[in-house]
Amino acid sequence: MIIHILNHLGEYSKFISSFRQTMISGLQEIDKLKSQVQDIHVPLEVFDYIDQGRNPQLYTKDCIEKALTKNEQVKGKIDAYRKFKAHMLVELSGAFPNELAKYRAIRGGDETPPSY
Repeated sequence: MIIHILNHLGEYSKFISSFRQTMISGLQEIDKLKSQVQDIHVPLEVFDYIDQGRNPQLYTKDCIEKALTKNEQVKGKIDAYRKFKAHMLVELSGAFPNELAKYRAIRGGDETPPSY
């Protein structure tokens, strides 16, 4: 940062000098603290939020909402597969009772098909 002053005389010289010292002190403080934040990784999307004038804390909120939505989708798929498996076991027990009994013996589970 460069501050160029053409006229050192005048009523603003003390203000400008004070501002310059404040800026220098602030930058020195930032330089001292940089070692404490070197291992922090900020997702690039956070900077996109800032560039768009949005609150960067909304990034976390949006990520959580996306994760919850995806979680519900996956949960729905898991439930659908469980229902399919149960329905398949019902159908297979009617068509291939001996083979399904062998399958259950191998699996070691008590997979009794539910009734629909």
